[in-house]
Amino acid sequence: MRILFLSPREIIKCAECHDETPKDEIMPDRGFRNDMKSLLITCSLCRWNGLFKEYEFKIKGFIYFLFYDDFIFQEHLKTTHPNPMCEFCGEIFNSTIRLDEHKQKECTKITVPCALKEYGCLDSVYRVQLQEHYLSDIHQKVIISIIRRLMSRAINERHERMTGMDVDMEQSTSSSMITTTNENLSTQWQEIYETINILASGIQTLDDDTQRLSSESIRLQSSIESLTQDFSSVKLSIQEQSSFLDGVKPNQEILQQDVASLKEKIDDMQYVSYDGTFIWKITNFHEKMMDAQSERQTSIYSPPFYSSLAGYKMRARLYLNGDGNARRTHMSLFFILMRSSNDTILKFPFNYKVTFCLYDQTPQQRHIIDSFRPDIKSNSFQRPRSEMNIASGIPKFFPLAMIQQEGNPYVRDDTMFIKVMVDFGDMPKTLLPYALSLNPGLPMHIQQLLIKQETERRAQQQSQPTPTPLAN
Repeated sequence: MRILFLSPREIIKCAECHDETPKDEIMPDRGFRNDMKSLLITCSLCRWNGLFKEYEFKIKGFIYFLFYDDFIFQEHLKTTHPNPMCEFCGEIFNSTIRLDEHKQKECTKITVPCALKEYGCLDSVYRVQLQEHYLSDIHQKVIISIIRRLMSRAINERHERMTGMDVDMEQSTSSSMITTTNENLSTQWQEIYETINILASGIQTLDDDTQRLSSESIRLQSSIESLTQDFSSVKLSIQEQSSFLDGVKPNQEILQQDVASLKEKIDDMQYVSYDGTFIWKITNFHEKMMDAQSERQTSIYSPPFYSSLAGYKMRARLYLNGDGNARRTHMSLFFILMRSSNDTILKFPFNYKVTFCLYDQTPQQRHIIDSFRPDIKSNSFQRPRSEMNIASGIPKFFPLAMIQQEGNPYVRDDTMFIKVMVDFGDMPKTLLPYALSLNPGLPMHIQQLLIKQETERRAQQQSQPTPTPLAN
């Protein structure tokens, strides 16, 4: 070891080989010191360069010169690079010594040569990939080559020693020396043989691991291919189902419309009448009135009813907030002829008087009654060519001011009743209040009988002479 000058330390550690030597055994080399002064150096962490003698510094009266490996540039590094950074991984350290340790042992981004570089394995890899490299085919082949060379060398050395032993045996007379030599050779051969077995066992283990990993890789690849096929099948199935659902959706909408239409027909059949009269029960009156006022739904239809089993098909239409000129002032009530399966045998135009009655639901029975006779020239009363004819009736049936009064007798429990009656017998107008005052729960033939009796009674009263007052 050559050193420029001794320091007060007890032990000196070589920066190159890391050997530790007592300071008393190290001799300063003045010639080396003079050579170092004129040496041109460059900082490894920046672009500075200059003569080595510029890095002399004094501590406690002694002059020290920085050693090339561990101590070179220390003063420059302390002042200019207090926190050096690894140029490979970017990690920052608090000293160059710690940085050097990091580079030598820890940094995973540094490329290092294979430990068997001297034996032909020339690969340089990242330190973190060394274990993976040791399992590579190239490294394994180098190990096998080394084992073969060791075995060949051991055999040659044994042969040479055995030959030398033959010569020595002819010249020597000491049997103890021959025995000792044989024992030494046997021991060395045994050590070599054990080393070869260990290496061979390691190679076999690595080979087994390689085979296992290869098999596992093949199995995983097969599983991936199977999963890929399954995924493709599932994807295709989803696409087919999506296409099927896209095709079903329009049919579902049609079915929903048919169901709604069928439900409406079933609801209508629950209230169907075949005697030319119909009592329309209107529930949720206030909600329907708000819908009409906001124009969400301006009118509502009654269920259809018939004049007889084979007669005219009819219905009523009510505008709760009025229609046309009666809008926002009166309720408008209309009569509608509908197309039926028996229209071909019925007589048109329809010319029978229609009467509407808004029931007073109190015992006073102050019903609102109004009638109209069809205009036979109007299309509304001709034979229907579509599902329904144009509605016709009484636009100003009842004032809204009265129906909107709190506690009015025509709306009870949020329900209103309207009776529609087609008069096929030309009932006198004077009899309408009586006919509509009859109990709606009576069968129609009983109501007609009572109306007939009332008609006869009134006719009889009119035919009787008025009594003449007696003269005094």
